[in-house]
Amino acid sequence: MCSILGYCGSGGNDTEIREALRKTASRGPDDSRLVNTGNGWLGFNRLSIMGLTENGMQPFVYRNRNTLIFSRIETVVTGYHIPEDTEIVLVCNGEIYGFRTLKQELVEKGYTFISDSDCEILPALYQEYGTEMFAMLDAEFALILYDKKNDSYIAARDPIGIRPLYYGVREDGTYVFASEPKNLTSLVDQIRPFPPGHYFKDGVFTKYRDMSEVKQVCMDDMDQISVKIHDLLTEGVRKRLDSDTPVGFLLSGGLDSSLVCAIAAKERHRPLETWAIGMDVDAIDLKYARIVADYIHSNHHEVIISRDDVIAAVEPVIKALGTYDITTVRASIGMYLVCKAIHEQSDLRVILTGEISDEIFGYKYTDFAPSAEEFQKEAEKRIREIHMYDVLRADRCISVNSLEARVPFGDLAFVEYCMSIDPEKKMNRYGKGKYLLRHAFEKDGILPDQILWREKAAFSDAVGHSMKDDLAEYAAQKYSDEAYEAGIMKYTHARPFTKESLLYRDIFEKYYPGQSEMVADFWMPNRNWEGCNVTDPSARVLSNYGDSGK
Repeated sequence: MCSILGYCGSGGNDTEIREALRKTASRGPDDSRLVNTGNGWLGFNRLSIMGLTENGMQPFVYRNRNTLIFSRIETVVTGYHIPEDTEIVLVCNGEIYGFRTLKQELVEKGYTFISDSDCEILPALYQEYGTEMFAMLDAEFALILYDKKNDSYIAARDPIGIRPLYYGVREDGTYVFASEPKNLTSLVDQIRPFPPGHYFKDGVFTKYRDMSEVKQVCMDDMDQISVKIHDLLTEGVRKRLDSDTPVGFLLSGGLDSSLVCAIAAKERHRPLETWAIGMDVDAIDLKYARIVADYIHSNHHEVIISRDDVIAAVEPVIKALGTYDITTVRASIGMYLVCKAIHEQSDLRVILTGEISDEIFGYKYTDFAPSAEEFQKEAEKRIREIHMYDVLRADRCISVNSLEARVPFGDLAFVEYCMSIDPEKKMNRYGKGKYLLRHAFEKDGILPDQILWREKAAFSDAVGHSMKDDLAEYAAQKYSDEAYEAGIMKYTHARPFTKESLLYRDIFEKYYPGQSEMVADFWMPNRNWEGCNVTDPSARVLSNYGDSGK
């Protein structure tokens, strides 16, 4: 993972901007660079993943040597100012899948490259296609580009929002973009998430792709659906194994992470490095993760945590996340602590995770959807908002520990196809949630049946049922009833409604004062559906939770 920052106008103070960039040094601990574009600043903190040499360091500063050939200058900074004949300066936090094919096409057009970095092709793509390039990319990315010839700043984010990007506008109208809210707290008054699937140019945001939009419902039969889900997810995993540094896997023992690991084990033909976490009491997932690890013959690692570890992690987790959302904070504690252990105990740099399956195929609460139309609307809403919840959790918990997250279920071709499947077939008509996904891998035998058909357990619960209770108990000790009633009245947007949620909001405000609208609201089941009008986001409170916690 890397971090980027763009101060898109003159008048910025380099000391202030450099300090803002430093706040996300953990995202890119290998190197840091800030350049003056002549009309603003672009900064980059590097975590080396692809193209590990110095030539892969950003910002990429390009000069047009003739009408077709671009080449990055060998010395990027000279007193932090770019050369006069520079045409494009770019910073990107991303992985561009299939970049070697695109690179070869550009070479055939006359472009030259000096590194193995996937992101080095982006200025050449911009030169060829302009802003139309964004719809062409199969990528997880956030970028800021300065077109010096036209004195224009352009920023863009991938269609799901897997890579983070935020922005704000200064009083003089200058836009500032950065990977995380913490970069911007000292630079702008109001911080906003950059909308996924959009690009920004000259003050205007333009949508180039909407992953929640279904242009035509796919009426494939069950056999066709199974083949396509199987093949698209397999390809999504395969392309995310491409790295010049070691790759590891989070393994909870649930369906989604287990599938990612099992597919990868089949593709790699050598033992994976898998990691699981659980409480020292009542951890549900450790035993299931161990079953999967034994089945796929991975080098398996377990991280055992206590109540004290959980409580101690609450504040650093919220500081890292930049959210107060209840379920996001709960689920992040386990992920943060396991990634901390990975960073401290291994040489891994890339981590594959199982996020985004629930949004497509359904949660426990979507069993209560009153119709296929309502199921589909809920899936579309969750995909549009996922950058504020599970994707945010995965990014921050992993990146704050100087690792890079890759999310195979977020593969664009996979998401696009699955969102288009007739929602009548995606609803739980089979007595088992996510039936289509399970059925797609039934014949492979890459997972034991007790995992493939295991009921879903919420990650924050599966780390240990006691975790949720420990957090609620801790919050109850922090606030008397009177203090709680007074405390919630401080907030009008997303007002806390339990002592636990007040605890999280107060900590959030300590680090991000007045920025609550970066998150739409609390993640909760659809309370308009019968059976879903609950007061806690945990699936444990739903009547259909059943064997999920076993």
